[in-house]
Amino acid sequence: MAVEHIGSTAVPGLGAKPIMDVMAGVRGPSEAEDCIPPLRNVGYTSVTPQPNDPDHYYCLGKGPHSVGYHLHLVKFVSDSWDRHLLFRDRLRSHPDVARLYYELKKELAEKYRSDRAAYTAAKTLFIEKEVAQARRQLLFEGGTPVLSGF
Repeated sequence: MAVEHIGSTAVPGLGAKPIMDVMAGVRGPSEAEDCIPPLRNVGYTSVTPQPNDPDHYYCLGKGPHSVGYHLHLVKFVSDSWDRHLLFRDRLRSHPDVARLYYELKKELAEKYRSDRAAYTAAKTLFIEKEVAQARRQLLFEGGTPVLSGF
């Protein structure tokens, strides 16, 4: 399996909340379920299922909006896994896109101050557009993708 640093803190110079997002690869939903009890034993009290993505099983934190880090249990070698890495790497390699994303996040944080779900949903269009661009760029450059889903 694999563990990856994702989210805004994974992009040098990008403004971010003091929360590190970590993505851990699991084989499937039953393996994700098996991870929950030991993670609760080390202090994860917020276990949020991710019903809108069949391969992103849970986001775990130590309390709501925990400062520190969130752990995402995602199927290793899946479209969801790839999207997270493509977006992170796109922001790392395109500072102009990272700057636009940061400005959008600040605007949305103000607008959806107490509605995390709406904040996250509002970022989706930007994220999906940039993931699609990253995929096109990979295919155009003729590189061999190291990710799945191509």
